[in-house]
Amino acid sequence: VQLQASGGGLVQAGESLRLSCAASGSIFKIGDMGWYRQPPGKQRELVAGITKVGSTNYADSVKGRFTISRDNAKNTTYLQMNNLKPEDTAVYHCNAGIIRLGVRGVYNVWGQGTLVTVSS
Repeated sequence: VQLQASGGGLVQAGESLRLSCAASGSIFKIGDMGWYRQPPGKQRELVAGITKVGSTNYADSVKGRFTISRDNAKNTTYLQMNNLKPEDTAVYHCNAGIIRLGVRGVYNVWGQGTLVTVSS
């Protein structure tokens, strides 16, 4: 089971990006999904999370600018980022709690990260 993130890039302040994160492998069920980010020289922090039924939560710094969503049929979560600021520059990682086919327990799976750079 793995998560593949995509959609990062270099943009100017005020512009938008949409990140995607698709889960693949022997998946029975996916629970909570989320996006985290790690700015240069700083610790990883939660950006946004979404439950299987669509309840969401956001870091205060991104409320009103970022929107997390998911497509359960595609095992994919998205992060729409609008009005990007230089302080949003970071490596963005997706995360999900996944139950594998035929395996007991919930596995905490991380994607490889995608770099978002916002220039001023």
